[in-house]
Amino acid sequence: MAEEKKLDKKNLMEFLRYVIVGGISAVVDMAVNYGMLYYILKADKNDSTAVAVSVTAGFIAGIIVNYILSNLFVFTSEEQKEKGRNVKAFLLYVLVGVIGYGLTVGLTLIGTKLIGESRIWYLIMTCFVKGIVLIWNYLGRKILVYKGK
Repeated sequence: MAEEKKLDKKNLMEFLRYVIVGGISAVVDMAVNYGMLYYILKADKNDSTAVAVSVTAGFIAGIIVNYILSNLFVFTSEEQKEKGRNVKAFLLYVLVGVIGYGLTVGLTLIGTKLIGESRIWYLIMTCFVKGIVLIWNYLGRKILVYKGK
C-alpha cells in the first residue's frame, strides 16, 4: 500500500513536470511561429503558404524543446534516461507529437462543427482539446518512448 502511494505520487509529480515542460514548449512553438511569419517571412495570416511554413517551424522548435526538457526534467529515472536518449526514441517522440497535432486539428474541426465559432464556447472547446492532447502526449511518450517506466 505504501509502495502504491509512493508510485502514485511519483507519477503525479512526473505529470506535473510534463505540464510545465509542455507550457514552455508551447511558448517556444508560438514564438517561433509568430517570429517566422511576421519577421522572417514578412507575411501575414492571409498568406497560407507562409502560415503553413511558420506553423511547421514552430511545431519543430516546440517538439525539440519538449524532447530535451522532458529528458532533463520529466523522465529522469536511469531506466527512462537509457530508453529515451537515442534516435529511435526521438523519432517515436516526434510520432506521438504528430499524432497529437492530428488530434488537435481533428477534434477542433469536430468541435467547431458541433458548437460553431462562438467566442467563449470555442475557447472552452479549445481548452478541452488541449487537455485531451496533453494527456495523449504524456501517456504516448511514457508508454512508447520510456516503456511505461
